[in-house]
Amino acid sequence: MNVFDLHGRLIDDYSLYVNSFIRIRDERIREKVDQEIQDGLLWPAPLVQLNPSFESGGLVADLVAEKVLHPECEQVFRVGKEKGDGGRPITLHRHQAEAIRAAATGDDYVLTTGTGSGKSLAYIVPMVNRVLREGSGKGIRAIVVYPMNALANSQAGELRKFLCDGYPDGKGPVTFRRYTGQESDEERQEIIGNPPDILLTNYVMLELILTRPHEKGLIEAAQGLQFLVLDELHTYRGRQGADVAFLVRRVRDRLAAGSVQVVGTSATLAGAGSLDEQKAEVARVASQLFGAPVKPERVIGETLRRATVPADMDDAEFRGDLYRAILDEGTSVPDRYDVFVGHPVARWIEGALGVEPDPVSGRLVRVEPKSIAGDNGVARVLAEVSGAPEGHSAERVADFLLGAGQCERHPVTGFPPFAFRLHQFISRGDAVYASIEPEDSRHLTTNAQQFVPGSRNKVLLPLAFCRECGQE
Repeated sequence: MNVFDLHGRLIDDYSLYVNSFIRIRDERIREKVDQEIQDGLLWPAPLVQLNPSFESGGLVADLVAEKVLHPECEQVFRVGKEKGDGGRPITLHRHQAEAIRAAATGDDYVLTTGTGSGKSLAYIVPMVNRVLREGSGKGIRAIVVYPMNALANSQAGELRKFLCDGYPDGKGPVTFRRYTGQESDEERQEIIGNPPDILLTNYVMLELILTRPHEKGLIEAAQGLQFLVLDELHTYRGRQGADVAFLVRRVRDRLAAGSVQVVGTSATLAGAGSLDEQKAEVARVASQLFGAPVKPERVIGETLRRATVPADMDDAEFRGDLYRAILDEGTSVPDRYDVFVGHPVARWIEGALGVEPDPVSGRLVRVEPKSIAGDNGVARVLAEVSGAPEGHSAERVADFLLGAGQCERHPVTGFPPFAFRLHQFISRGDAVYASIEPEDSRHLTTNAQQFVPGSRNKVLLPLAFCRECGQE
């Protein structure tokens, strides 16, 4: 599937839908609205961002050898087990391995990494390891709290791959259940009567579990809870954050879990200051939520690496290679991994849409999403640095983004050179605002404002249009 073609069809369909009910009689207003839509008022140019590569943290087997993990973890955490051949070992990212080692100390910790970085594995492995060491069926040992049911549903599917696939009758060594309010009465009674080792829920349902008498069985089963995970920690802010902070404290009290290990996952670190200052701030906020001190060194961030060789734009020879590679339309995108990562266009793309050195620390950080085309698009930048036409540059960027997914995988990690995400924001739109003046001179805008800019004595009011004739 070509995602750019799919995106184009979606926007075309939405454009037809929007224009099907726009009926405006006044020519000035109609031209204004048409121009705003054409300029991207409702659907600005899509943004593209690479999913970066991460430093390797070794295999699960390495942590088993270090006696950090139970030996059975080596069999549980494999990919492709659903095929019935035992699957293949998982290569951990460095931040995942660091989180697993942090969990082994018993300290609370926070993992702050971006989308697609495998945050969930950084708490699933420690939870499963704890159950394996102590034995299954001894009550609820871990509760994972999600801000949305969709996340809990998705995570249940991931757990199923590890804890069910590859085992006789789909029954692995550790049990888990989802309990979010979506279950039937029969399912709820089954979960209460046979509590799992790991419970997936949301913060509202966890609050109800603590207060509803008929769920007393879950409370009894969770006495001495050992793990409490708050997924997507950055979503808990304001009043909701205060509610969750009080909830964590009630869990500690109600479940006699004073020494429960609290784990949080969050989006990538951001904000002013050095990396150490950012970690200290995350630790401070997490300490407030968890009701227990979180050490700054237990705030674990992602460690990125490049898949390609960095592009030196000061090198005239490289710029020449880049120019020729863009104009050479007859050459297809390489499908061999080693050839792809050495290609000038791939090297430039990873620097423009993937990772770049932090100006203060020098460590690699994610690049902000950018559009391909347009005044601020990467195609224009590529055209300027290479000397190639902007249209050709845009086509080659798209070709290599798509081609990376078709390229052979890394022989060790099993990942492609890079994958990308396309973000499209679509607005529902707003009214047209006009000043109370003659039609040929009144001020028109699609921005919600009270007054004409620079004239507070001229009020702007929203217009309504007749659906039959278009009269405002």
